[in-house]
Amino acid sequence: MTYSFAPQSILRDVTLRDGLQLTGKPLSTERKLEIARGLLALGVPELEVGSMARPDLVPPMANTLEVIRELTPEELDRCWVWVATPRHVEKAAAAGARNFQYCFSASESHNRANIGRSTDDSLAAMPAAIELTRAVGGRIQLCIATSFTCPFEGEVPADRVLSIANDPRADGADDIVVADTLGQAVPAQVAALVARVKAESPQRRIVFHGHDTWGLGVANTLAAIGAGANVVDGSLGGLGGCPFAPGASGNTSTEDIAFATRPEWLTPSTLTGLVDIAIPMLTELDEPNRSRTAEGTRSEAHAFEWVRPVG
Repeated sequence: MTYSFAPQSILRDVTLRDGLQLTGKPLSTERKLEIARGLLALGVPELEVGSMARPDLVPPMANTLEVIRELTPEELDRCWVWVATPRHVEKAAAAGARNFQYCFSASESHNRANIGRSTDDSLAAMPAAIELTRAVGGRIQLCIATSFTCPFEGEVPADRVLSIANDPRADGADDIVVADTLGQAVPAQVAALVARVKAESPQRRIVFHGHDTWGLGVANTLAAIGAGANVVDGSLGGLGGCPFAPGASGNTSTEDIAFATRPEWLTPSTLTGLVDIAIPMLTELDEPNRSRTAEGTRSEAHAFEWVRPVG
């Protein structure tokens, strides 16, 4: 018997961007392509495949443009690239990217640490990023990092997030990403903020990006879906974190979100496929597997259809 969480949402896997940011070992272009194509073949609807962050500051992202160039237009239609400036959009678009996550922080201190400029400067540059996106027939997201808490300033007021989401300079954004960058939010907070953003931007998809720092990643994701989030982010094995956010830990696990929400593409076989992609990658990176679902698939309860087959 299968179950689904209503209403349905799209699961976007962010392993190849947010997942890899804190890893000490880079993955080759070929390995990243293998992971991306494996996930797409399993039916994962959307992926983040890299970041235009400076390679000297975020070395695991150094080959992002190479990855973009190797992906087909059909594959790139389902893939997103992290950008923070119009120049990032221009460079990624020249390589073939069409979907851009334009990200900056609600809190000034984190935006200066992460992007190197004020929040208002980032917002002021967004119209140019939107224009470049439209010129190549692409899509662009407004990603609001530290939507709940900041590692330097503490709690971020919801009104601050709404003021950014509703700023006329972001009017051309197709989606709004509400990011719990530190994983410190609780379900009630997530539901309340997502519902407010959704109510004030009904024309856009609302994306929830969560982390599992305090063990509430799946609970927060379900709260976001219940409040109207159209897309939710996860990373294989719970890998990830922001290198410029002290206290941040891994993303909410893709496997855990998939198992909890049961999207139409998920079957016991495709869940096994996710685990089979994650485990060798994590071993290669010397990273732990934080997915409870992946652990569950290894149990001895073989009458449960989601357990990995014997042999």
